[in-house]
Amino acid sequence: MERNADQVTAAIAEARSAADAAGFGDRDARGDDPDIDPADRPKVSYGFELEGLTNAPDVADMEIALEAVPGVRARIVYPKATAWITAPDTVDPDVLVEIIAGFGITAVLTDLSLRRRVLRAMPGEGLAQRTDRRDRRERSPRRGPSWKIRRHIEEEARLLERARRAGFLDSELDRLREPETAHPDDVLFTARELLTPTRLVIALLLSIPVLIMAYFPDWQFDGWQWASLALATPVVTWCAWPFHRALVGGLRRGLTALDGASSVAIIAAVVWSLVMLLLTSAGDLDWRSHPEWFAFRHSRITDGELFLDVACGMTVLLLAGRLLTMRTRGSLLDEVDARRPGPHHPVLVVPKGRGPGSAPADERIPLQEVNVGDDVVVTAGEIIPVDGVVVGGACTVERSMIATSEVDREPVKVNSYVYAGTRNLDGRIKVRVVYTGHRTRLAAIHQWVSDANRKQNQSTLLSTRTASLLIPAALGVAALDFALWVLIAGNFNAAFATALAVLASVAPVAIALSPALAIRHGVESAARNGVLFRDGATIRRTETVDTVVFNRVGTLAETDMTVETVTADRGENPELILRVAGALALESDHPVSRALVRAAREARDAGAGGEEIPHWIDVTHAEVDSEGGFTGLIDLPLAEADGSVHLTQVEARLWRPQNMSELHGRLAAAAVSGGTPLVVRWKGRDRGVITLHDTVKDDAQDAITELDDLGVDTVMLSRDTYPVARRFADRIGIDQVLAGIAPAKKPQSVRALHTRGATVAMVGDVSVTDTLRVADVGILMGTDDQVDRVAQSGHADVDVIVLRPDVSAVPQLIWHARRVCRIIDHNIIFAWTYNGLALAASVAGILHPMAATVLMLGSSLLIEARSNSARNFPR
Repeated sequence: MERNADQVTAAIAEARSAADAAGFGDRDARGDDPDIDPADRPKVSYGFELEGLTNAPDVADMEIALEAVPGVRARIVYPKATAWITAPDTVDPDVLVEIIAGFGITAVLTDLSLRRRVLRAMPGEGLAQRTDRRDRRERSPRRGPSWKIRRHIEEEARLLERARRAGFLDSELDRLREPETAHPDDVLFTARELLTPTRLVIALLLSIPVLIMAYFPDWQFDGWQWASLALATPVVTWCAWPFHRALVGGLRRGLTALDGASSVAIIAAVVWSLVMLLLTSAGDLDWRSHPEWFAFRHSRITDGELFLDVACGMTVLLLAGRLLTMRTRGSLLDEVDARRPGPHHPVLVVPKGRGPGSAPADERIPLQEVNVGDDVVVTAGEIIPVDGVVVGGACTVERSMIATSEVDREPVKVNSYVYAGTRNLDGRIKVRVVYTGHRTRLAAIHQWVSDANRKQNQSTLLSTRTASLLIPAALGVAALDFALWVLIAGNFNAAFATALAVLASVAPVAIALSPALAIRHGVESAARNGVLFRDGATIRRTETVDTVVFNRVGTLAETDMTVETVTADRGENPELILRVAGALALESDHPVSRALVRAAREARDAGAGGEEIPHWIDVTHAEVDSEGGFTGLIDLPLAEADGSVHLTQVEARLWRPQNMSELHGRLAAAAVSGGTPLVVRWKGRDRGVITLHDTVKDDAQDAITELDDLGVDTVMLSRDTYPVARRFADRIGIDQVLAGIAPAKKPQSVRALHTRGATVAMVGDVSVTDTLRVADVGILMGTDDQVDRVAQSGHADVDVIVLRPDVSAVPQLIWHARRVCRIIDHNIIFAWTYNGLALAASVAGILHPMAATVLMLGSSLLIEARSNSARNFPR
């Protein structure tokens, strides 16, 4: 017993030591004795996000500097720019921040570390001090954590509440926490929630009298300039607050606000006007203004000049432009959210186990409680909340937001498959749930498009970087322009007017929006038409595609294949050959295998071959070799020399010939005379050839013609022999054929095209995922279920997912990518040309500040309109 007690005591001591090292020790139990070695004190773990960590060699030096503090252990993860530091509880984290700042790097505590810092006691306090401090804090509610820490905690609580209300788990919370524009070199947009119609209406009502009095001298009365100041004050303060807030927020965060120049121009115009009113004759009650539109005709400062009209007009135009932009910039994600029922949406479910004598009433339960296999009732006018199969009733459903066919309305009946988000227009149907919640196609598309937009927002685009540099450049040009006009012309009014025009004319919003908005519209419009681009970079790569490689099965041909001919070698039974092929292919879901199994079962059910052919052939040790052939051991009835028949286990193989040298005689002729050939072999000898017929998709030939018109070369990959593959390609006009390519060698074939300088888009189903990976653009086509599952998993090997079964989607998506990129390129050229000409005209004194504001807003709206044209997807 004594030995066990000693072991327990030692284990407890070891556990306490480990807890102290991890930061979970009891400080009160240990005491706050300053003589305790720092290495033996309780530890606290901190996580820091590092901003500005660009050089890996700094990591080692930084760790050494941090660990110079007694008891500190530091580990810096360079790729994630994160520092994990364990320090004694007496070390203030601000000390660690200062050490890191010495290397020119800003360290910010993670949200979890901030919360831990708030909840734990301050360094050096014992239990009594902590209790006394808590009592004082309760008596004085104004005391507490700093506003920064409170803001972090409140934000965490809001995110958690949003996730809880939406029914999401921790993974969704992490996604909500991820910032939309997190790059440190990004620009700061004006907060959309502050751009309200109320601000615009008030600004417009107050600005109209100011503009009338400024531009029509007959309306000027004694003291009109002071009335203009009174009217302009709420306009340039409260109404223009969104732009001022963006400017202040950008200065505080070290970012460039896109509306920063406009905010500076408004403030400068008001300050200048105040100076004129207070220090010059412009403040006299009988003063009158005669504004000129050109700087070189402005009077000297002794005559005075006010720019309240510019400040008010700029505010009104900016508010109107931003509100117009917000109203015309619809989002697919918002529409999906509006169409998709929430987790608490009541759903009418048919209870299980209804018998002839009992008929329990249907019950309504929240959507989040619906399980796979439940039967959901959807009446006329309701939105189908799940993916599933119709097991009762009939109705007409409207075309979904994600179009996968040309029809606007589609009748559904028993055994039809329906998708969540589709509206039932008439009738009553009962749907058996196959997928629900985040597993539905609509949720998968929402997640895919959301990820694409987030990747686009977080990418370091050249446009946002140049836009962030345009504001400081404009401020510098305005200051230099003012100084030169004062030195050369000696005219302060002209100098200020030209400087104000410089600030009013720059349009960084146009530069920042020129690629981002067009790409977003391009991604969403493609998604509406059943084509999912992974991100904007994929659109850019698709634009440069000059060669499209089709995997024949699953893309150019229908998924259903049929057995065309069965050619047996001399002395062999064709029915036995078909049964063996069906048995070997039984476990595969490939279209070829399904055709063989279906034909073998039909022949068995029809009694073909008589009693000599076994009705069922068992296959053991079934395998698929590297070339896609099926092998296994089967029991076959073999006749002996004396005429007796008995079952013998033999090795059989079902394989596809890749060239003509592998077959001879009548089997070789049969392999090239029809459709896709398969050879059946057992006991080391080829027994027969089965050819399969696959129907070319109706639009395949038109799609290939459209690709030719786009200047894109077309190539077809096939495992068939060259004569068979060439004959299929000639039916639809494909340029090149790569025949006899085993599945394992298809990626090498695509790489070979790269060596010839081609930019390749590979089109195929899930059976050639490895080949999609090696192409410049991997385009997935296939059955609905296969495509849906890949879309939900966000497969990294796929760049584009085509939800439609038609081949015409391939030329359409290439044409769409080229058009979107053309819009982006033209927008960038226009934006830079405008900014250059506008700055030159402003400096020269040709452009009035108000006219500069109109041109700036007009350029942004023109960029917006051109970007909105990316919504048009070719049909």
